[in-house]
Amino acid sequence: MRLTTKGRFAVTAMIDLALRQHDGPVTLAGIAERQRISLSYLEQLFGKLRRHQLVASVRGPGGGYCLAKTMEAVSVADIIRAVDEPLDATMCGGRGNCHDEKPCMTHDLWMSLNAHMYDYLSSVTLGGLVGKQREGHAVPSQNERPLRRTRRIALVSAAA
Repeated sequence: MRLTTKGRFAVTAMIDLALRQHDGPVTLAGIAERQRISLSYLEQLFGKLRRHQLVASVRGPGGGYCLAKTMEAVSVADIIRAVDEPLDATMCGGRGNCHDEKPCMTHDLWMSLNAHMYDYLSSVTLGGLVGKQREGHAVPSQNERPLRRTRRIALVSAAA
């Protein structure tokens, strides 16, 4: 059981959007560049996020996306559900036909784990994630590129 790339990228893109929307609508091209996510993949994800009313699109020059709800009203579970990301620890997809068309011996255990995962992800808000990012980093505006860190190697002469 893992969260796939679809869910990870959707959450990452939503954090990026929330961090930068104070400057106006955020372009998908900007998110794609900053987060190194394919633009066409982001377009698919944001189509789903828009249909679930988590983001709103703004057309025209200076257009892009902004949040359709407050950051505190959007949970990680909302984002995961919007992009059709299954978080399922069962082998049967929750249908209960895991062993000879009947629930296996551990079916209830994995169903309970599913419920706990969604409870936890429902308790984590986009606002909370954005707050943690702001605590640890200075957030550049949407037009600024993050600085690439380079390592400088000092050459020390061993000659005495």
